[in-house]
Amino acid sequence: MNIYVSNLSYATSDQDLMQLFTPYGQVSSAKVIMDKFSNRSKGFGFVELSDSGDAEKAIKELNGTMNDGRPLVVNEAKPKKDKW
Repeated sequence: MNIYVSNLSYATSDQDLMQLFTPYGQVSSAKVIMDKFSNRSKGFGFVELSDSGDAEKAIKELNGTMNDGRPLVVNEAKPKKDKW
């Protein structure tokens, strides 16, 4: 299951994001989205957990928790919509 994580500290790396979700199960990928012009974090990212039960538990337990002084917003990622 793909998980959307927002309100991340700008210092959060892909590795930090992966470590945050590893206690909940097998992390397939963890990616902090970067601005292509400034190469700075946009403050959100995506994590993919292989087991949907683990993903739902991670969402429930991590949503609203503090990380680097900021309350995380953790939800199931919605499919990307076409612009047209």
